[in-house]
Amino acid sequence: MSAVVKLANVHKSFGPVKVLDGVSFEVGRGEVVAMIGQSGSGKSTALRCINALETIEEGAIEVCGHRIHDDTLDKRALRQDVGIVFQSYNLFPHLTALQNVMLAPTCVKKIGRKEAEALGRDCLARVGLAEKAGHYPEQLSGGQQQRVAIARSLAMRPKVMLFDEVTSALDPQLTGEVLKVMEDLARDGMTMILVTHEMGFARRVANTVIYMRQGRIWESLPGSELANPQTAELRDFVGSGL
Repeated sequence: MSAVVKLANVHKSFGPVKVLDGVSFEVGRGEVVAMIGQSGSGKSTALRCINALETIEEGAIEVCGHRIHDDTLDKRALRQDVGIVFQSYNLFPHLTALQNVMLAPTCVKKIGRKEAEALGRDCLARVGLAEKAGHYPEQLSGGQQQRVAIARSLAMRPKVMLFDEVTSALDPQLTGEVLKVMEDLARDGMTMILVTHEMGFARRVANTVIYMRQGRIWESLPGSELANPQTAELRDFVGSGL
């Protein structure tokens, strides 16, 4: 299985604080990698570096053929291949769900309105919101807004999807709605890297779970083995989360 995401000896600091300390891993096409760990362990920073939202100081990152560490990186081209969904939905309140999803394909890819509308409706259907196309964000629950945000990323037809703690602001019922969409995407073969605190989901869906600690990969193991950590630190972190 060819790797579509490669990190090699990646280092990143914020001032005197070392956030990533020699991080290396690869993600194969169609694989799901879940990054877990305490706040401040470097998970979200690693994700932001993969999408060039943060610069790295040392090492190399390659995503879908884009060399993230290269000064000549075309960020616009990168972000057509790599979608990212954050904890906050960041939907435009004055646009309907469908209009939010259509915006990037029409503005960035310059596709026609009719094609964009068909694409937008298809993406909303994929996340179970076909009937909410004409609703504005304020008329949607938090889980529904997050699913619109996922549909918006899908509309760019990315090769890789990044999810940064997308359920952390949601209650358990709404969390379940969003996780089902992500599980369906994984089943359909989407390459995904997600930062999550949902241990059960990571165990069930992830090909690989990466446990981050102090800016390093402390332990990496198959999702199916998450109940059997090899290090005391991961054993303590997982605790009763499974």
